[in-house]
Amino acid sequence: MEPVKVVARYVNGRRVKGFSQDFFPNKDRFHVYPAAKPSGEAVEVLLKELKAIFFVKDFVGNYMYNERKEYMQGEKPSGRKVEVTFMDGEVLVGTTLGYDPNRPGFFLFPADPKCNNIRVFAVTPAVKKVRFL
Repeated sequence: MEPVKVVARYVNGRRVKGFSQDFFPNKDRFHVYPAAKPSGEAVEVLLKELKAIFFVKDFVGNYMYNERKEYMQGEKPSGRKVEVTFMDGEVLVGTTLGYDPNRPGFFLFPADPKCNNIRVFAVTPAVKKVRFL
């Protein structure tokens, strides 16, 4: 599997940015090679400690960018449109192909194709509410 850029965000606010090759939604842990030193030692990340895993285009992002939280008229995304509210109050809008509150988490594809997130794996215990749009 090819390494992908990820930002693992913990429920306590901590973040780990780097590359991962072994994330699978049905596994309880995966590894991240830190962005600052990709050839260094991998950090083991436990899913139960996370809020979400952000699969990103780059590690810098643009904090000034105001992410669109709705779909434009005529857009026909695949999957079900959802609004996800995390326990910390952050809200993401996108689509999902497999939300099940009994699973450890689910993938969300952002409504805004220009945002830095390609997809997000939301960890179910860190989610306060899922609303279908």
